[in-house]
Amino acid sequence: MRKLAQGETESTLELPRDRRAASLIILDVTSLLSRLKADSIFARVLRNSGFLFSSTVVSAALGFVQGILIVRLIGIGQFGALTAVMLFASNVNRLLSFRMSEVTVKYLGEALAHDDKSRAAALAKWIGLGEAFTSVLAYLVLFFLAAWFAGDALLTGYYRVYGLFLLANLVYETSTGVLQATDKFKRVASANLIQSIATISIIILAFFMHWGMFEILVAYLVGKTLAALVVTVSALAELTRKLGRGWTRASFALLPDWKSIVKFAVSTNINGTVNLFARDNIPLYINYFVSDAATGYFKIASSLINLVMLPIDPFIWPTYAEITKTIAQKQWDATRRLLKQVSLIGGGWTILAGAGLATLGWWFIPFAYEVEAAPVLICVFLLLIGYGIANIANWNRPLLLALGRPNDPLIVAAATGVIELILIVLLVPSGGYLVAAAIFSAYLAISILINVARGLSILKRNEAAA
Repeated sequence: MRKLAQGETESTLELPRDRRAASLIILDVTSLLSRLKADSIFARVLRNSGFLFSSTVVSAALGFVQGILIVRLIGIGQFGALTAVMLFASNVNRLLSFRMSEVTVKYLGEALAHDDKSRAAALAKWIGLGEAFTSVLAYLVLFFLAAWFAGDALLTGYYRVYGLFLLANLVYETSTGVLQATDKFKRVASANLIQSIATISIIILAFFMHWGMFEILVAYLVGKTLAALVVTVSALAELTRKLGRGWTRASFALLPDWKSIVKFAVSTNINGTVNLFARDNIPLYINYFVSDAATGYFKIASSLINLVMLPIDPFIWPTYAEITKTIAQKQWDATRRLLKQVSLIGGGWTILAGAGLATLGWWFIPFAYEVEAAPVLICVFLLLIGYGIANIANWNRPLLLALGRPNDPLIVAAATGVIELILIVLLVPSGGYLVAAAIFSAYLAISILINVARGLSILKRNEAAA
C-alpha cells in the first residue's frame, strides 16, 4: 500500500487525480504559510518590512502621481534636465558618504545583541560625528562643483539650493541605522510618509499655479528636510531610552577596534562609489551622450520599475538586521531559511508585476504622461531582467556584509562595472538610451548572481566549520 504524503489523507486519495493534485497543492501552500507564520525570525522581518512597505506603497503612489504632474507641467525634456540636477546633488553625497546606516546596523546591532551598552553608546556617538563631517564636506564640494557642471548661473543656483538637503541630512544615515538596529522600522516608515506628503503637496500647488523647475526642487528639499528631522529626533530618543542620558559622553577609547570599523566604512564607501559610476549615474550618462528627452524616457521607465521593486525593497534592511544577528549567534540554519523565504516572495511578486506592466502599460503611459508608450515600455522590459534578479536575490550584498566580507561585492561591482562603463562609452552614443538600459540590466544580473554564489559558498563553509 502506498505511503501517504505529508498533508495527504485517505479521503484525499478518493478524489479524481486532477482534483487530488489541486487539493495537495492547497495543502502544501497552507502548510508553508503555517510554517512561515510560526517562524519568529521571519515573522519579525515580515512585521518590520510591513511598516516600511505600508509607507513605501503610499510614498511610491504619491511619487508616481507627482512624476506624472511634473512631466505634464514642464515637458519630457525639462523633466530630464530636472532629473540631472537632482541626481548630481544626490551623487555628490553618495560619493563622499560612508553609508553609515550599514556601519551602524552591523556594529551597533552586534553590540546590542551582546548587551554591551557602553560600546553601543560609543559607536552611535562617533559614527554620527563622522557622518556629520562628511555631510558638511559633501555640500562644500557640491557648492564649488555646481558652477562647472551646470554651465550657467541659473542652473548653478538650482544645484546649490537643492544641495542644502545634504546639511539637513547631517546624521540621517546614522539615525536610520540606529532605528533599524533597535527594531524601530516604523519610525523610518513614518518619516518617509511625511516626506512624500509634504513633497506632493507643494508639487500639486506648483502644477495648478503653473510654476517651474525651481519650485519643484524646493518641494523635494522641504520633504527631505522634514524626513531628516523626524528620523534624527526619533533616533536620539531611542538611544536615550536604550543607553541612558549619558550615552553622548561615551569615550572613543571604548572602540579599540576602531580601525576595523573605519575599514568597513571605507569599504562600503568605495562600494557606494563603484555603484555611483556603474548604477546611479546611468541617467547622467544618457543625458550627456543622448539628450534630455532620452533621460526623461529612462526616468519614466525607472519609475515604473520602482513599482516592481516596491514591495521587495522594504525587506532588504530588516533582512540585513536579522541575518546580522543570526550570523553573530552562529544560527546558520535560521540564516539559510530566511534567505529562501525572502527569495520566494521576491520571485513571486516580480512575475506578477512584470505581467501587469506588459498588459496595462501600452494604454496607461500615453494616458498618464502624454508621451508614446513604446519608448518607455521597451526600456522597462530591458530593465526588468536585471531588476527581477535583484528582487529575487535582494539579500545578496547584505549577506556578504553580515558575513564580514564587505570587499567581495565591491570587487564584483568594480570588475563588472568597468566592463559596463566601457560598453556605455562605446555603444550608447550611437545606440541611444535603450542600449544603455540593456547594458545596465546585464550589469545588475551578472554582478548579483556572482554575489549570491560567493555569499552562499562562505555561509556553507562557516556552517561546515561549526
